[in-house]
Amino acid sequence: MTVDNLFRSGNYPAPSGFYDELLGGRDKPIEHTRVICERLEAIGYETLRRRARDAERELYNLGITFIVYSERDAVDRTLPFDVIPRVLSAAEWAHIEAGVVQRAAVLNLFLHDIYHNQKILKDGIIPADLVLPNANFRSQMIGLDVPFGTYVHTLGVDLVRDGDGTFRVLEDNARVPSGVSYVVENRHMMLRAFPDLTADIGIRPVDQYGVRLLEALSEIAPGAADSPQVVLLSPGSYNSAYFEHVFLAREMGVPLVEGRDLVVENDRVYMRTTNGLVRVDSIYRRLDDAFLDPLAFRPDSLLGVPGLMEAYRKGNVALANAVGTGVADDKAVYCYVPRMIRYYLDQEPILPNVETYICREPDALKYTLANLDKLVVKPVGEAGGYGITIGPRASHEELESCRAKLLADPANYISQPVVPLSVCPTVVENAIEPRHVDLRPFAITGKSTWVLPGGLSRVALRKGTLIVNSSQGGGSKDTWVLE
Repeated sequence: MTVDNLFRSGNYPAPSGFYDELLGGRDKPIEHTRVICERLEAIGYETLRRRARDAERELYNLGITFIVYSERDAVDRTLPFDVIPRVLSAAEWAHIEAGVVQRAAVLNLFLHDIYHNQKILKDGIIPADLVLPNANFRSQMIGLDVPFGTYVHTLGVDLVRDGDGTFRVLEDNARVPSGVSYVVENRHMMLRAFPDLTADIGIRPVDQYGVRLLEALSEIAPGAADSPQVVLLSPGSYNSAYFEHVFLAREMGVPLVEGRDLVVENDRVYMRTTNGLVRVDSIYRRLDDAFLDPLAFRPDSLLGVPGLMEAYRKGNVALANAVGTGVADDKAVYCYVPRMIRYYLDQEPILPNVETYICREPDALKYTLANLDKLVVKPVGEAGGYGITIGPRASHEELESCRAKLLADPANYISQPVVPLSVCPTVVENAIEPRHVDLRPFAITGKSTWVLPGGLSRVALRKGTLIVNSSQGGGSKDTWVLE
């Protein structure tokens, strides 16, 4: 199999210097995608394009959307979906899965430590002044024990594959990782639209996420609950991920509630129903810490539940993810995760980090300022691709603006070399072309950790761009893990 005979009608250009998820890289072709490539070529570009348009229309009609606040004229939109899958072999997945399980374990150990004895800070493995003043460190969690020592019940780990084919961790999402609904819906779409492509390939299913999440939420419910009442707490229909909230509540078979639907009485949480108050035991919350309880955090929050934090501290309700997990996915703290793995587990990281410079450190700041045009600079607290400066593609004005921000507040930034993100064939307007992709596997932890086979493959639809975030014009692909 060569690039020349792939998608004859598509005239697929060979990517230079990037690992191709269907073809391989650097004179190392991959075999596990051969049958898939042959089937795609047999389907042909025109049929792919037609089915892609049908898929986009069906996604919109099904209400599979997200909200982009920055676009005044486009409040509700579908996440663009590309019909050419991203494929992982069983061996590749086993490596990723082991790395994600290791990552989940160490982040939970870290969170338990910093909210208890703080040994990792006392031993100087991580600077205390990076953790304790962190905006996401919650003093209300100090000394509070959580079931099984699990703080991060749902984890999304953003991975990129470099030019050598090595998977590296770009960042951790330990607060309210989103996107799993698109993983499941993308699969449903592919099975409906491409039975001739998916049949007899041996693709691991992705439809167990809701069941697994409900099991984990039931496991952490207070011990007195024989048949725990689980709910999903959403900020409401104007949240960018509201479709996902509806989707997950349906998949788990639990009520979808907002803060106004819950009330705390005698340090116990109840749900308002037409038949009166019903005790709530476990809450999967898609609400940031700051808005969770106006008595404990932001007093102006109208989204949360007054008294919820006190009920939580007294062990009368479980929250997933736990309060205070944000400090574990801070982009500066991320840099120390390999050290955490060696410290807590006495292991080497299975999935290495992308090389990162912490600009709060004088040498790292000096290096970053001297190499701005070669590095990617990120604010530590932002998400969704906002605030990022990609040095090699930035204008002189953008570089100087970045320099000024770094000098004014170096602790708010990290920098990384530009990773040559792997590419995957993607249907564009008049051809099939390579576009950059990343991967977000999702893990659920209760008593133990389970990882959804595959994950969200985000694709940078704009030619040449490395930013895959949906809020920045990215789309998604179905991710196949082969049996």
